[in-house]
Amino acid sequence: QVQLVESGGDLVQAGGSLRLSCAASGSILRLDAMGWYRQAPGKQRELVATMASGGSTNYADSVKGRFTISRDSAKNTVYLQMNTLKPEDTAVYYCAADQKSLTGTILRSWGQGTQVTVSS
Repeated sequence: QVQLVESGGDLVQAGGSLRLSCAASGSILRLDAMGWYRQAPGKQRELVATMASGGSTNYADSVKGRFTISRDSAKNTVYLQMNTLKPEDTAVYYCAADQKSLTGTILRSWGQGTQVTVSS
């Protein structure tokens, strides 16, 4: 079992910046992809950004050029630098981490979420 703890969510004005952090702990063998998802009120959870263990990244079109994902594999931590925030970025941001089990199954763990609110 992998536990994920997010931090860094806050209330910020439009145009501002925030940095989210997510630290993984527990039964870690080797984490594969780690990433961030978000869910706004009344909407489905959506991908924000992911980073594979090899370093390749994937971003939602809505955040390209504004958000940057990074990870410190030695610390099992993933970050999300969010710049030029917009009111539509308001959501609960969730961290996710994938790990391959001993049988080869990919298991995904989720954090509890951190609230990001962007005021206009």
